[in-house]
Amino acid sequence: MAHLLETVRVAAAPWGLNLVAAVAVARYDAHAQGAAPRAAAAAPGAQAIIVVANGGGDFWRAFTAFAASHPGWRERANPLDDFTRAVVEDTLAPAVRAQGVRCTPVYPFMAYGPTLNFMELGKLAGLAGPSIVGVVVHPVYGPWLAFRAALLVDVAIEAPGAALGFDPCPGCTVRSCVTACPADAVSSASGWDIPRCLTHRVEREADCTPRCHARAACVLGPEHRYPDDELAYHQKRALAAMRPYYETHIRPPR
Repeated sequence: MAHLLETVRVAAAPWGLNLVAAVAVARYDAHAQGAAPRAAAAAPGAQAIIVVANGGGDFWRAFTAFAASHPGWRERANPLDDFTRAVVEDTLAPAVRAQGVRCTPVYPFMAYGPTLNFMELGKLAGLAGPSIVGVVVHPVYGPWLAFRAALLVDVAIEAPGAALGFDPCPGCTVRSCVTACPADAVSSASGWDIPRCLTHRVEREADCTPRCHARAACVLGPEHRYPDDELAYHQKRALAAMRPYYETHIRPPR
């Protein structure tokens, strides 16, 4: 079914979705542990998962152009996620179904309905490897990638990307990400200290408003760094999600 992956790649490319790979449902479900969501439950009968991601800033530029031609789009509660769904459900999924293949889209940002562990899925599909800064990394794009959707299909495909088994941090000698973090929340020994990061982000918001300094200091793919307005967009969204957790679990008693 190599032609099916090529169909998805061709349909996705104009939107900046330039990373596409596939993993068998059985392999993903075998790695899912505990309460982690299973692909077989999200789409009974599915045999493979086509993972769609973006590397670099082209996806954001496509979103910016789309929003400019759709007045009011940026005022939506989740404009980038809504754009992702529009691309997948109006372009990518129909292209798959036109090949006579059943297709169920699943997203990493949905608060309801079926989802998957996209971090694990991306590693199994060979689209990314682990890092000590809390995000996954790619051999070319470094930390400048994001998973946007998964297409569960009822045909067998196993086509991993170039990042299968990629694990660069243990062998990195520069580790500029460690010294760049103003919160000292990144360690080569223990990775990302989430409580320390959240505390700093909430209590000293201005420090990390423009970007995550550790992520920006990664030696992988600096030429693919997201545009400044995209970095600020994601940082604002991340901080909004961090605040409730900080207030509930971290903030010292008053």
